[in-house]
Amino acid sequence: MSVCARLSRCQSGVAAVEMALVAPLLLALLFGSVELGKYFLDQHVVVKAVRDGARFAARQQMSNYIDAEAGCVDIADQPVAEQTRNFVRTGNVGGTGARLAYWTDPATVTVTSACSADAGGEDLGGIYGGEDSGGAPVVTVSVTLPYSSLFGFVPFAERLDVRAEQQAIVTGI
Repeated sequence: MSVCARLSRCQSGVAAVEMALVAPLLLALLFGSVELGKYFLDQHVVVKAVRDGARFAARQQMSNYIDAEAGCVDIADQPVAEQTRNFVRTGNVGGTGARLAYWTDPATVTVTSACSADAGGEDLGGIYGGEDSGGAPVVTVSVTLPYSSLFGFVPFAERLDVRAEQQAIVTGI
């Protein structure tokens, strides 16, 4: 008589069949968890970079933001904006290296400035006060970076963006 005389009572391959049924689900859960962790890490890196970039731009010379004759100027096309874009993307003003391996395009970083004369009804005073100043210059740094999947085959990853925005009042140096 054979080991498995009756096929309905044979238990010799049950564990292998159960593993074969559960393995795809476990692998999807494992790779999904790793991919989600990478997305949150990249989001954290971009948020920190934007915060550092806004702080960097806010500490630049006041003459970059306020013209004695024209008042408040937008810095979008000035050298300080390029330096800020490089600082956000790479961590240095020279633009060498990258905080994320796939963050190679400086155009993903937007740097703008505007004067905010609204101080909640209060007189701004100091360097921001008076009729000619136009208010306090505020710099805005924002990033919209297309997410790059770790494994390259995640179907929804190409639709994800890593985004961050930060504003800072320019205090100058």
